[in-house]
Amino acid sequence: MTSSNDRDPEATLVLPTPVRETLHERATDGAPEEVCGVLVGRRGAHEPFRPDRVQEAIPVPNVAASPRTRYELDPAETLSVVEGAEAAGDDVVGFYHSHPRGPIEPSPTDRERATWTGYVYTIVSPDDLAAYRWTGDEFRRLRVETP
Repeated sequence: MTSSNDRDPEATLVLPTPVRETLHERATDGAPEEVCGVLVGRRGAHEPFRPDRVQEAIPVPNVAASPRTRYELDPAETLSVVEGAEAAGDDVVGFYHSHPRGPIEPSPTDRERATWTGYVYTIVSPDDLAAYRWTGDEFRRLRVETP
């Protein structure tokens, strides 16, 4: 059986192997605290029938009061990364954070704090990874292609 994600480019995230490996390394090295950052590349919204493609995962300090169970991207660093990506002609594809001990599914806190509608939220653990698109109401799981 083929899922709709297999045919829908909006339901796919292209995440090259080196970027995926970097995310796993950061999750491992940062444990037991959550790590976070910005995914930069090319959004499929610019090219009809194309998936989002990540070219780089840029780390941003986690400034959450309880970084072992929460993440909060440093606002000034995030703005700097966003402006740098735009200046280079790249897009913010989305964001990533780790769940060092938990499942790679959005937590209730992740749902409450998601604000970038239409963007990718990737959750990584030392051993696994999942990507979701925030619709404004819910997270929809994406198929991750790793070329």
